[in-house]
Amino acid sequence: MSRNLYFYEKIKLNDTFETRVYLMFIHFSIILIVFKNKKINFPQDSYDDLFYCIENNLRELGFGDVAVNKKMKELNKYFYDILIKLNSVKNGFKLNEKLVSKYFDQLNNVKDIKYKNFEEYFVNFYNFCFDMDIKIMLKEIQNFKIG
Repeated sequence: MSRNLYFYEKIKLNDTFETRVYLMFIHFSIILIVFKNKKINFPQDSYDDLFYCIENNLRELGFGDVAVNKKMKELNKYFYDILIKLNSVKNGFKLNEKLVSKYFDQLNNVKDIKYKNFEEYFVNFYNFCFDMDIKIMLKEIQNFKIG
């Protein structure tokens, strides 16, 4: 989902490794928030798979063992920062504006249409996931479309 052209063509995010990882972290955090709100434990193997894939991508980019370990530690901090601060309301879902501007320089103005489109995408993603049966959510999220 982090490769969705919507982010790079409509919102004009920079297409970098970091941007894609941050987008994955936001999607994944929303899924975890949905599980938490439905009071269901999230499968640990899905969490492990995400970070295993990121680690493999770093190795494919040419990072060595020491650099991979350092980068994974850093990315883990970013993930938990996003997970803890993402949702800025108790009922429903709304992006935390400060968090978004921290990870996406292009989205530091909440009145800008790019920010509004970004927020709309993730509010709709949250609603899509929340309305779905947990048993099929992880398989069906790839069918999410905006617009």
